[in-house]
Amino acid sequence: MNIATTRGQGKTLSLPNILTYARIAAIPVVVGCVFWESILDGPMWLRWVALAVFIAAGVTDYLDGYYARIWDQQSAFGRMLDPIADKLLVASCLLMLAADNSIHGWTLWAAIVILCREILVSGLREYLAGLRVSVPVTKLAKWKTTIQLVAIGFLIAGEAGEQIIPATTLIGIVLLWMSAIFTIYTGWDYFRAGIHHLIKEDEG
Repeated sequence: MNIATTRGQGKTLSLPNILTYARIAAIPVVVGCVFWESILDGPMWLRWVALAVFIAAGVTDYLDGYYARIWDQQSAFGRMLDPIADKLLVASCLLMLAADNSIHGWTLWAAIVILCREILVSGLREYLAGLRVSVPVTKLAKWKTTIQLVAIGFLIAGEAGEQIIPATTLIGIVLLWMSAIFTIYTGWDYFRAGIHHLIKEDEG
């Protein structure tokens, strides 16, 4: 094994990347607990387990970037996997919440907007990566992600949360709509930047 390979493996198995792996591993646990409680009529405490694991996964989203910066362990693999982990977590939870009727009616449109934006941005990033063009994450996009995760957290708590905070589900729905509005705005920013590079590529 040469030095370059060893260094590559070190980057791949760094703590920031391990935290990202943990976020992906949390997805089947969260979805499974919500499915068991709502679809299979399991005990209500499963909602609290799902919420606890979801919160832990959300915290890793902050910690992996923080440790990557302060320990200088940023890597191309990490930059690729981190947003994928976020999208997998959000998409899986939204689909499960729609399945158990926590998200229904007009609120489904908020979830559809969020999912469509994630697909759009992923496609743009993949194309621009081929042009070696980097699209940095804006502060507004980070706020969007935060509101999105908080909204999903309230919706995961659902009926269990209603026993403590009566408006738990309503708060989750309101925050989800706020997230959808931010999603449209930030998605347009990414789309505009992508179109700019597409036009330059065609003209070249």
